[in-house]
Amino acid sequence: MSLHNLHQFPRLELIGLPTALEYLPRLSDYLGRDIFIKRDDATPLAMGGNKLRKLEFLAADALREGADVLVTAGAIQSNHVRQTAAVAAKLGLKCVALLENPLGDAAVANYHSNGNRLLLDLFDTEIVPVDVLDAPDRQLEEQATRLEAQGFRPYVVPVGGSNALGALGYVECAQEIASQSEGVLDIAAVVVASGSAGTHAGLAVGLEQLLPDTELVGVTVSRKVADQLPKVQQLQQALAEKLELKARAPITLWDDYFSPQYGVPNEEGMEAVKLLARLEGILLDPVYTGKAMAGLIDGLSQKRFRREGPIVFVHTGGAPALFAYHPSV
Repeated sequence: MSLHNLHQFPRLELIGLPTALEYLPRLSDYLGRDIFIKRDDATPLAMGGNKLRKLEFLAADALREGADVLVTAGAIQSNHVRQTAAVAAKLGLKCVALLENPLGDAAVANYHSNGNRLLLDLFDTEIVPVDVLDAPDRQLEEQATRLEAQGFRPYVVPVGGSNALGALGYVECAQEIASQSEGVLDIAAVVVASGSAGTHAGLAVGLEQLLPDTELVGVTVSRKVADQLPKVQQLQQALAEKLELKARAPITLWDDYFSPQYGVPNEEGMEAVKLLARLEGILLDPVYTGKAMAGLIDGLSQKRFRREGPIVFVHTGGAPALFAYHPSV
């Protein structure tokens, strides 16, 4: 199975072999449904995560443009910023990161210094604190202008690496899932956390072409459906156009699991984190994958999936944040 247009875009080889698609026997017994996990938490740089797939394309574009600085933005505990900083270090580039604190005074001390934030210092990232990332595109361009005035050649990596170019990485992930399941699994559904929307949109475009009978469920981590749906659809359409495809598949979003807000753990999400750790020795995180797994678990109990059959959970990483939220988790 292939999407031949995907190979026309420059790409750095940062991941190597396809990430594993693993069966989870103890969780499957517990839930009464066959559950598989796509191990994108195990990508090989900076403690892993989904953003490396996007950065294979984005960093290749940055090098093509002759950039010497990657400029990006996110929360203090952003997995995306951590992985962008690591790629910059690996390529000998400077990294500048705009960081906001979405938790305000509710943040525990570890949130400011441990987890992903600790790793940013190890990667020698230049941190620019901001009160709020309310206009990230403009704020990133302002930093790029500042750096240009200092003689640098900046390349702006959007929040989450989520533009059409970055989302190509998750078309490729869909291709891996299709190849790994071919003749072995009839996947009923794929479940993924839906945040900055690039991962979700890439999977949507890829799975529509390769596994059209498989339901894709995005579990929102920061927005209600009314706000998240246009973000995913816009990227889905832009990505399809880039690949000269038609994107017709409707987007499915569940927004029942991110409360009270982005970056704040909830009871259901943390129970899911503990369950996977206890049953399978796999670490989820409090912000993305814990809440997405809570959606999968509740979706099964509420019979929300369209059909019976195996479910694949896309593990997008994020475990370093567990240390940042201690002791609140």
